Amino acid sequence: MSPSNAQPTAGTGLTVLVVDDDATVLTLCQTILEKAGCSVLQASESSEALKICKNHPGTINMLVTDLVLPPPTFSFASTDNEFPHVHGHELALRALRMRKDLRVILMSGNIDNDLAGYGIRKGALPFLPKPFDHHALVSLVKDTMQTPPPTPESLLKESAGGAKGADEWFG
Repeated sequence: MSPSNAQPTAGTGLTVLVVDDDATVLTLCQTILEKAGCSVLQASESSEALKICKNHPGTINMLVTDLVLPPPTFSFASTDNEFPHVHGHELALRALRMRKDLRVILMSGNIDNDLAGYGIRKGALPFLPKPFDHHALVSLVKDTMQTPPPTPESLLKESAGGAKGADEWFG
């Protein structure tokens, strides 16, 4: 295959957990990532994703999650509930506490004001704006796998305003 026709690959053997409340996005991500040689796990909500993180017997290399994950019904994210309905940034934080080597990509099609309304700020995690094409997703997965995994502490600093630029919103 010539270099101009070469498609980026995420690497055979990666397991990626994709979380989105839109079934079309889940299917699109699964199709793209499987063609790139990844195994894909899917969840349509944060509580389901957290259960997969805890109970999946194999490695999960990456979490690709929508930032805005509305719960099916009103619920609080309490410390008593092991699998709460939370937004994507909080999901990433909780997933990293379960799986220390997890890489995370956040994605959203919402405009800046919508994300700010959810209290979601721009941080150090890779971000994929929707809509996206297959090259953008595969390239970001590949690039993200080349970086060290974030720590829960680094995400907490961002949320608490301890990181430089913490008042900068996604967009």
